[in-house]
Amino acid sequence: MSILSELLRDVAALFFPPVCPACGRPLAPGERTVCTGCRLAAPLTGYWTWPDNPVWQKFGGLVPVVQASGFLFFVRGSGWRRLIHGFKYRGAWRSARDMGDWYGRCLAESDLYASVDAVVPLPLHPLKRMLRGYNQSEYIAEGIAAQLGVGVDASCVYRRRNTASQALRPRRERAGNVAGAFAVRHPERLAGKHILLVDDVMTTGSTLVACIEAVVRAVPDCRVSVAALAVSRRELGVKE
Repeated sequence: MSILSELLRDVAALFFPPVCPACGRPLAPGERTVCTGCRLAAPLTGYWTWPDNPVWQKFGGLVPVVQASGFLFFVRGSGWRRLIHGFKYRGAWRSARDMGDWYGRCLAESDLYASVDAVVPLPLHPLKRMLRGYNQSEYIAEGIAAQLGVGVDASCVYRRRNTASQALRPRRERAGNVAGAFAVRHPERLAGKHILLVDDVMTTGSTLVACIEAVVRAVPDCRVSVAALAVSRRELGVKE
């Protein structure tokens, strides 16, 4: 970073001090994205240490998944929801990268993900990506991959159909909405690999299932694991 860039950053911080998106308080020196207090109180799942956890069970019988976990419980009305919506809808992509880094450190400490060869972000349709300007799952994937010491492949899996937002669909229609929406290019890049498919928020899991179906259909010897930054207690049937 140049001296001018550092100066501009310091001036911006003076007039617009960074705040924790989870609680709204100014970040102390050395704190990044989320304050220390919120990190300690975060609704972490701990599922990355638990092989047959509720996220993994969600895929059971539907698609073959090696491992699956979620990092946070998606708590409606909380600061964590604001944080996720910040990088999902309001351009705060750096938060997605930092959260992926945090999640990745936890995954790296678990032996369950030691055999992952590459991290693959759940793709957006090109039109949606153009309108948003980025794919937040790519930034989460970058953070995770950096901690696992593997690369990110953001082009081998793609959306060939622009689907309506799952959040706007009734639960019973979500699977049909994304059926056939994904495809694989350059299947040789995934042959014999263990990939970690990354999504920002998992609710019913229909989108991830559709994506995994496309991967294993195109590359039968590709093994797939799943890492979702946030998961729903209600959809997993987990009590608070």
